[in-house]
Amino acid sequence: MSLAWPSALLALLAVPLLLGVAWWSRRRRRRAAVRVTSAALVRAALPGRTLWRRRVPAALLLLGLAVLGIGAARPQATVAIPSSSTTILLALDVSGSMCSTDVQPNRLTAAERAATDFIKAQPGGARIGLVAFAGIAGVLVPPTDDTKALLAALQNLTTSRGTAIGQAILTSIDAIADIDPSVPPTGATADPGRSDYAADVIVVLTDGANTQGVDPQTAAKQAAARRLRVYTIGFGTTTPAPMVCDSSQIGDAPGGGRFGGGPFGGGGFGGGPFGGRNPLVADDAALRQVAATTGGQFYGAKDAGQLQSALADLPRAITVTHEHRDLAAWFAAFGGLLIAAAVALSLWWNRVRHVPSSRPSP
Repeated sequence: MSLAWPSALLALLAVPLLLGVAWWSRRRRRRAAVRVTSAALVRAALPGRTLWRRRVPAALLLLGLAVLGIGAARPQATVAIPSSSTTILLALDVSGSMCSTDVQPNRLTAAERAATDFIKAQPGGARIGLVAFAGIAGVLVPPTDDTKALLAALQNLTTSRGTAIGQAILTSIDAIADIDPSVPPTGATADPGRSDYAADVIVVLTDGANTQGVDPQTAAKQAAARRLRVYTIGFGTTTPAPMVCDSSQIGDAPGGGRFGGGPFGGGGFGGGPFGGRNPLVADDAALRQVAATTGGQFYGAKDAGQLQSALADLPRAITVTHEHRDLAAWFAAFGGLLIAAAVALSLWWNRVRHVPSSRPSP
């Protein structure tokens, strides 16, 4: 629990102040007390009240004031709630290395099938967008709840050269910003005061390392500034395997592919070696860093089954958001009830009782 106005807790000083006034008043009464010859006469003159009847109303009054003082500080509880308005940007790597057959029948086909199952499993209300990236990134389908449009786009993925993971993240941010006014685009300044995560998330599925464009960590900082979580999936094994794609999965002639890449064939793949890394192996360290920077999570998937499990686990993490709920009204109501109970008990126990007359009737 947090407090929106912690300085309002100074109101609690009223409790010890009242206790001090009560103590001082009682001391003055004792000094000004009139001495009588018989204590029994005093007891007979006072109404019959036990000690706890005198102290319970006072205790309830002080407790009620304390609760009201805490309520004035605007206590807030952070609760996890399911969100049906989540926007999920699924960024898929379509570099030539996705033709590797270490995952049967090849990585691209396995990714398409897993993404299809993921889209079909999403609850109503969630919007999903598709971004494909190789040497550059592009939005295939803007965030939508049209399942048919999403599945049709997955069936038409084609490979190209290069792997631009950072650019894919930036493209996903802008796609979210187009439909969510609370998320500024990459060309605008993010709100530095925002503390809670946005309901929108980005899922990056890749089988290689970034070979060109924006560095993934630079893009991750852009997402983190907008409180957008990035979940990363490193796909594929480290075992060399032939690269085989069918004709529908291979890009067009040089300069004519969807992402400006040449045809995939022979021994080419994903833009060639970069920084001494094997371009057929996902850069798990970089993907972990991206996820950690944005508050997301990294998943490693060595085969189709692990990829299915990783995507199936995402909804539990994605569709839950945290909301701050103001509890001031509850504290005010409870404090008011305590004070009302104190007043009611005090009036009831101090009410004037009619004593039957002892004189004989005429």
